[in-house]
Amino acid sequence: MNKRFSGAGILTLAACSFLLFSGCGGARDDSVIRIGGIFPLSGEVAVYGVDCRNGVELALSEINAAGGVNGRQLVLIAEDDEGNPEKSVNAYKKLVTRDRVNVIIGSLTSGCTAAVAALAQNQGILQIAPAATGPAITRIGDYIFRACFTDPFQGRVCGRFVTETLGLRNTAVLYDISNDYSSGLYENFKAAVEAAGGTVTAESYSTGDKDFYAQITKIKSVSPEVVYLPDYYSTVALVAKQLRNSGVNVPLVGSDGWDGVTSNAGDEVLNSYYSNHYASDSDDPKVQTFVAAYEAAYNAKPTFGGALGYDCVYMLRDALAKTEDPSDTRALRDAFQATDGSYVTGNLRFDGERNPVKTVTMLEIVKDDSGALTTVYKTSIEPDA
Repeated sequence: MNKRFSGAGILTLAACSFLLFSGCGGARDDSVIRIGGIFPLSGEVAVYGVDCRNGVELALSEINAAGGVNGRQLVLIAEDDEGNPEKSVNAYKKLVTRDRVNVIIGSLTSGCTAAVAALAQNQGILQIAPAATGPAITRIGDYIFRACFTDPFQGRVCGRFVTETLGLRNTAVLYDISNDYSSGLYENFKAAVEAAGGTVTAESYSTGDKDFYAQITKIKSVSPEVVYLPDYYSTVALVAKQLRNSGVNVPLVGSDGWDGVTSNAGDEVLNSYYSNHYASDSDDPKVQTFVAAYEAAYNAKPTFGGALGYDCVYMLRDALAKTEDPSDTRALRDAFQATDGSYVTGNLRFDGERNPVKTVTMLEIVKDDSGALTTVYKTSIEPDA
């Protein structure tokens, strides 16, 4: 069972029910700053949503324990969208109209985040997307930011990793043609590999498929040196097992959706690498402090969702500290745009489309001393492509 915060460390909806209820229909309570959160706390990607909410709560507890921001405590009002865009919209409307938040962190997936971004832009609500990597999201407007790198950059980085770091050219890809995340990563991976003189053999499937042997037979026929699997960990575990069962034992490379695969797969994912937002085994003091605090609070190692949620709050803290009135979202937006600092997921500043300029970390899947699967830092690739 996860440990929870108590005392004055963090203010949640339950802890502040009186404040929030008494504020409905009346004057805004200026003793607190309300932050809306939309996360998939149930459903297929709940592992990331719960982790992200945990990272947000951990950051809030630290900031509130240190006195808050400009004398105000920070209140999180979290909603579960189950990874469903329609429920994301419902959560957004509740947070803005009933809870009257000016800032929303979330949601996690690109589809859910995009579903509320136009509403946020039209109403001047600052939206910070922790992990929505779809490139079009921040183009919706200047109130929409993200803490993660984009799919095009991530796909190109994986192509560069395969050709430059691993030195491989004959590549194969198995991707979800019905999923924008997976297909977008494939397209950018393909462009990077071909730009380096490599070849790409691609096969596809649709969301929900369980049998990949027909596609794997075609992939095996070209004797690839490496296979790229841009999908989420649950599907990756199935594909990897079928690849190994078919005798395809070359390195596997994946995307940030792999995070969590070491707890949901076996030896079939050894000899694999994936792109991620940070390395939990980094010797960076900020990372070490975050990981230790997260493990103490939740008795688990944080995935990228936790790290990005944590960074969202600290970036917001830094912007709020420069904003005299937290309800002035135009000033808050401008302060957020000026972010330029060092956080758990790296040194970060925003480009003109409010995408972070930051490094991508490549992780390798190995076994630890006890024989359990884990990840170790492999290399970092700078944002020059």
